[in-house]
Order: sequence, then structure tokens, then C-alpha cells
Amino acid sequence: MGWALKPFGDIAKFKNGKSIKPGLSGEFPVYGANGIIGGANEWVYESSLILGRVGAYCGAVELCEGRFWPSDNTIVVQAVEDSVTLKFLYYLLKHADLNRYAGGAAQPLLTQSRLKPIEFLIPPLAVQSQIASILSVYDDLIENNTRRIEILEEMARRLYEEWFVQFRFPGHEGVEFKESEFGFIPEGWDFLPLGDIYRTGSGGTPSRKNPDFYGSDYRWVKTKELQDCPVFDTEERISEEGLKKSSAKLFPRNTVLIAMYGATIGRLGVLQEESATNQACCAILPNSQGCGWGYAYLSLFSRRQALIDLRAGAAQQNISQDVIKKFRLLRASDEVHEQFEMAVTPFLTLCFALYRKNANLRAQRDLLLPKLISGEIDVSDIPMPT
Repeated sequence: MGWALKPFGDIAKFKNGKSIKPGLSGEFPVYGANGIIGGANEWVYESSLILGRVGAYCGAVELCEGRFWPSDNTIVVQAVEDSVTLKFLYYLLKHADLNRYAGGAAQPLLTQSRLKPIEFLIPPLAVQSQIASILSVYDDLIENNTRRIEILEEMARRLYEEWFVQFRFPGHEGVEFKESEFGFIPEGWDFLPLGDIYRTGSGGTPSRKNPDFYGSDYRWVKTKELQDCPVFDTEERISEEGLKKSSAKLFPRNTVLIAMYGATIGRLGVLQEESATNQACCAILPNSQGCGWGYAYLSLFSRRQALIDLRAGAAQQNISQDVIKKFRLLRASDEVHEQFEMAVTPFLTLCFALYRKNANLRAQRDLLLPKLISGEIDVSDIPMPT
């Protein structure tokens, strides 16, 4: 048999999720509409797909090959063995954009009755397994890189805490301590306004009324793109004319960015390419000997809540550039800061390289997925990623 159109209801069985309080702990994962929301000591299903049923994540797809508890915001989908493999069904639904089949007035809602009639082009089981195997290699590489990223980020943060919180920096033995407004710190160190240690700046938004202000010339960062990770590319770009005729300005590679307001307030990013930003981003650049981007990134990450607590404003609370400039950071000796940058930069550089590799792998996988799922390209022609 070749490829054939089949209704969703013929290739899968549908189950309802069950109500459970989120945020609990337990042996088995609890899935909500957008992934794991806690744990449970009991399980309901195993080896299934979990679909977001309602709300902002309506149509989201998760795969759990073990045992789990699905919340009542989900629909559980199990593969009919003689028709489809679970992994192939996962990739098929990831590509299907199930949200477009949602009903509901106040908010999107997916129901079994809406899902079951949807028709999908289904290949023979052997081809399904080949397609799933190819796409799984990409996901496995991404997952492995993600674990390495988490380890490297943790190592960098622990190094920061070792040196600047616990004060176990090279040569700390025998150092005298003095009292400061934030507790005891080594002699010769001080808490200084960030603006005395780093230069700051912000950007702007070219007029939306002029389409010529937007184009492919310069990356343009918005606060939603600041997710405590490197920034490689941006959703939008602005033109040379847009840059010149607005308050946007270019910042160099390794500029640390912090979101001053919006949903991501306090979140950070590190530019990996020269880029402009909008006015909601504050750029932080080295200004004094020794204090580099690594210290700025890790110290602001460590003390994020203290900075957010200084926010002001009624309609939309924000931390202004002036507040950031006055925010006090611990300033050690030039020698200590230089040694710290030399110690921590290799961790962050490797970490950021893995972020870039994952971005490339996702792009390759997402390019292949629709072509494999539709049969546009032959699975035998696909080289495995490395």
C-alpha cells in the first residue's frame, strides 16, 4: 500500500484529561496544555500524545513515552498500532497547526468531535518509522545540547557565586572584610552604581508609517526576544534609513541587554551580532578595566529580583535606564574582574555556541518536517545530522 488519506479518528484513540492541582510533586509528570506543570504519585496513561485543549496553548502537542497524568486542559491521543506509529503521529500533529480547528467564543477550544474528521495523508508503517527516525535524530541532538547548555550555565553561575557571593576568589585567604550596606565584603571592594562601571544606552522604534524604515539591513531586538540567552537573529530588521531617522542605534557583539518593561521585564540577552534595539531594551557595555560582559550578565541575572523590585509606573510598570544606572553592583579589584572574565568566558562562549547549533538544528528539522510528512522528498535521500 502507498500513501492514503485517513481521518484522524481512524488512526488514533482519544481520551480526556483529568483534573489535578498544578505545581505538585510526584514520580509521574503532570501535563497541562503546554507541557509539564508538576508531578503526581499516580498515573493515568502511558505512551501517548498530549494536546492542549483550551486557551492560548490550544493545539500544542507533547509526546510522553512513559507514564503520566494529563490535566483536564488536555486531550490524550493514542496511536492505533496497525495504522500509525506514535512518533510519526507526533511529528504529523506538530506540523498540522491544530489550533486552526479550534472553536469557542471567549477562548479557543479543541474537542474530539472537531479533531476526529480531520484527514491526514498517511504513508506505510515502514516509511513512517523512517521519517520519525530522521526527525528524532534532530530532536535527540537538540536535547543533548540543551543538557550541556544547562550544565555550562550552572557552572558559570556557580563560579559567579563562588567569587562574588561567598568571596572564595583566587587569593581570598587572609583578606580582611569590611561592613557595607549589603553586608560584609572584602577590603578594597565596594558597591557602585552600574553606571559607574558600565556604559548604558537604549534604542528606538522607526515609524511604522514608513515601510522603507524596515528591511534587511540591521537586526532589531525587541524585549520579547530577551530570554536569558544569546541573541543571534531577530524577528524584524530595520533599514539604514530607519536607523538614521529614529533613536535606534547599533550596539556591538557581546552587548548585554535587559528588558525594561513588558512581559519579559528583567530578562537578559547577549548580542552575538551587531544589532539595534527598541526603546524598551537597555544596553550595557564595558566602561572600566576588568569588568566585562560576563560579569554584567551574571550579576544582573543573580540580582534580577532586586532590580525588578525597583520598578515603577501605574499603567505598565517599568525599570527605567536611570534606575538601571543607579542600581548598585559589587565592584572588586581590576585584577579580580579580569581573572573572572578569563575564567567564566569559556563556559559562556561554549554555551552560546551550543545555543547557535540548536537554532541551526531546529531550522533544518523544521525545513525537513513538512517535506517528509507530505512525501515531497524521499526519506532515502536524507543525510543524518551531526
